[in-house]
Amino acid sequence: QVQLMESGGGLVQPGGSLRLSCAASGSISTIYAMGWYRQAPGKQRELVATITSGSRINYADSVKGRFTISRDNAKKTVHLQMNSLKPEDTAAYYCNLVSRDIGGEIWGQGTQVTVSS
Repeated sequence: QVQLMESGGGLVQPGGSLRLSCAASGSISTIYAMGWYRQAPGKQRELVATITSGSRINYADSVKGRFTISRDNAKKTVHLQMNSLKPEDTAAYYCNLVSRDIGGEIWGQGTQVTVSS
């Protein structure tokens, strides 16, 4: 069974930084894409950033220039470096993995990011 383990969330002041990490475990050999989505209270889940196995990257407009996604294919991990955080970045952040090995996609349990003074 493939699982995603997220880490790195927490409380940070506006302007601060956090680094999220997500590691895939289990029987999976070919990952098409990994990425991060977020969901704030009362809002729909939205894309933050994704990266494919070929390193094609997509960012939400709201995070461009502040967030950086990276991936280690060998370790089946994805990271999200978040700089210049704003209160509106406050949300639960979810890791996502897409692979034909599992017939689609899976989600992590989520990690909370709170930006507040």
